[in-house]
Amino acid sequence: MEYKCFELTNKNGMKAKVTEFGAILMDLFVPVEGGGVKDVVMGFEKPEDYNNNGCFFGASIGRSANRIKDAKFSIDGTEYKLAVNDGPNNLHTDMDKGFHKAHWDGVFNESENSVTFSYTSPEGDNGFPGEARMKITYKLDDENNLEIHYEGECDKKTLLNCTNHSYFNLSGDLSSSIHDHELKLNCSHYTPVVAGAIPTGEIADVKGTVFDFTEFMKVGDHIDDDVEQLKLVQGYDHNFAIDHKTGSFDKAAEVRCDRTRVKMEVFTDLPGIQFYAGNCISPQTGKGGVKYDKRQALCLETQYFPDSINQENFESPIFGAGKKYDTRTVYRFGIY
Repeated sequence: MEYKCFELTNKNGMKAKVTEFGAILMDLFVPVEGGGVKDVVMGFEKPEDYNNNGCFFGASIGRSANRIKDAKFSIDGTEYKLAVNDGPNNLHTDMDKGFHKAHWDGVFNESENSVTFSYTSPEGDNGFPGEARMKITYKLDDENNLEIHYEGECDKKTLLNCTNHSYFNLSGDLSSSIHDHELKLNCSHYTPVVAGAIPTGEIADVKGTVFDFTEFMKVGDHIDDDVEQLKLVQGYDHNFAIDHKTGSFDKAAEVRCDRTRVKMEVFTDLPGIQFYAGNCISPQTGKGGVKYDKRQALCLETQYFPDSINQENFESPIFGAGKKYDTRTVYRFGIY
């Protein structure tokens, strides 16, 4: 099957390439110090190459991102069972049949410099209740903002928690470590996990811990410390609670790389952001024959907290029956 690709460019030379296969972000060229642009996301050359994408490079994840304990949840007393694909749990909906493997219909809007992808997830899709009519819009402006706008309308109550799973290395050298990247999170709390990376339900203070990124800290400074939370997931792979009011659109994170002087800021209206340091990137060949391996890129995935459908003290990701799913995330690039 043929999948269309679309390129969004701006006056600064920034370029985003997206495809109808999985509404995936394939390339992201951003301006670097000294002029020119570099591609800062992992991925593959052609849309069909993403059929084998166990790391979810650039993927639009849905209906539910991250993990759900025991691969099941209940809404109004009815239990729904999902694929058991991560130990006893569910991860990213389904490895082979989630949003990232669907054929989305793409439409380019020249006046907005955007592409809107549409897909209808049918009743019972991957175990989820209701029909979900989804849209994902990528928009690029001249201030180097790449906005991702998610919309979903459902005919009954269902779980919706989408994210973009792009892997970033701001050096543009996707074969190099991201240990030297400096990260700041506007998050004074995080959600500790048990084995299997399922949250305990606690929303813990980061102060005095290796999870305190409230000021810039290099990713590699403490990633291999003898700390149980790190050892459980081979480094950083945790959800952080963003310090803002529910629904307000605010800055959640900033990461920067001294090699190119590129910085990336992340803005969202969602309550959480997953910082994943690429601990489990499997050795493979990516774009341009580059060899990918662990910790050569990082993810900053905006989201409702993992397993929030089963945790009463986490904000609910239930939509439908008149409640529309509508959320925006912006990745803003610049030179510092």
